[in-house]
Amino acid sequence: MKKIYWLFIGAIVFISACTTNAITGRNQLSLVSESTLQQEAVSQYQTFLSQNKVVSNTSNKDAEMVKRVGTRIANAIQKYYAAKGLTHELDGYKWEFNLVDNKEVNAWCMPGGKVVVYTGLLPVTQNEAALAIVLGHEITHAVAHHGQERISQALVAQGAEVAGNIFTQGNSNANNIFNAVFAPSAQVGFLLPNSRNQEYEADHYGLIFAAIAGYNPREAVPFWTRMSALKTGSQPPEILSTHPLDSKRIEKLQGYMPEALKYYQPVN
Repeated sequence: MKKIYWLFIGAIVFISACTTNAITGRNQLSLVSESTLQQEAVSQYQTFLSQNKVVSNTSNKDAEMVKRVGTRIANAIQKYYAAKGLTHELDGYKWEFNLVDNKEVNAWCMPGGKVVVYTGLLPVTQNEAALAIVLGHEITHAVAHHGQERISQALVAQGAEVAGNIFTQGNSNANNIFNAVFAPSAQVGFLLPNSRNQEYEADHYGLIFAAIAGYNPREAVPFWTRMSALKTGSQPPEILSTHPLDSKRIEKLQGYMPEALKYYQPVN
């Protein structure tokens, strides 16, 4: 009876923690508040900057470009949300854009709008429009609450493991089978597909935000083609990857393009 009780409680918590994303319309698991993540991001962001070489945006044209492009993307997002009456969704956002001296081809955005671009990314982006595609993508991860969703999914995965142990308690054989199967099943069947869905969402809305900011969204295809060319050796099958295959990503981007182009007005 106790086992059923805890499984019932877990189901109630799971259902009540599902919310509908205001922009994407997709149901998301939300066990951690956005404000909590934003507070944590401020601390982590400052720690990261203190431990890495930040390129000054007052004396370096690349750092100035990162801040300029990032600010335009942020303004585009605020415009998009305001047009839908969703300005409150960006409460707590205090945008920061920094270029960090690091050869890694990478960029990221924390909840609350804390953004970092690595210098290693710029030879691949090659121009402002491609950089806008990247920043639109990374910032979408934040404003679409993907970090919040991933943490919540991980918490559910941990909770399911605990529940499974309770449910199979007293049956050592069943318990061993559950623990042997759970981790790969959770990754392949739940966490990884959700991660790939988040990547597609970030591509989709990132294109729109870049277009609103006045950057040509068509630049996404050659950029991701260049990114694909950087990879060497065999790639894992998509089912075992957190990211879509490059070919599928480019195909999806081409499908999103007509919508994004409706928002595109070049800035002189």
